[in-house]
Amino acid sequence: MPSIDISQIQSLVSQRKIVWTEHIAIRLRERGIKRADLIECIENGGIIEQYPDDSPFPSCLIFGRCRAGKPLHIVIGLNPSVACCMITAYRPDLDNWQADFKTRKEGGLK
Repeated sequence: MPSIDISQIQSLVSQRKIVWTEHIAIRLRERGIKRADLIECIENGGIIEQYPDDSPFPSCLIFGRCRAGKPLHIVIGLNPSVACCMITAYRPDLDNWQADFKTRKEGGLK
C-alpha cells in the first residue's frame, strides 16, 4: 500500500471533496474547534503518522497550526481521487507529545 501524500489530501480539500462524519462533528463541538481551523491546518500542515491498514481506507495523522498559532491534530481517512474523510481532531497535549507536537512521548496514548 503506497503511503498517503499530504498533497493528495490538500487537493481534495481545496476541491471541497470532504466527508464530515457525525463523530467529528461531535468532537469539534466538544473541543471548540471550527471546521475552518481544520481546513487551515491541512493547507499548512504535514502528515506525522500513517495508518495504512485502517479500514475501510488508509488514514493518517496531520499536524498543523491554526491562524491563532494553536497546534491541531487531525485524523483523516483517504479514498484517493474521491474524498477525504474527517475522522477526528484534537489539540495535542504535552502529556502525550513532545514540545514539537509531532513526536509521541514514550508511553503516550495512541
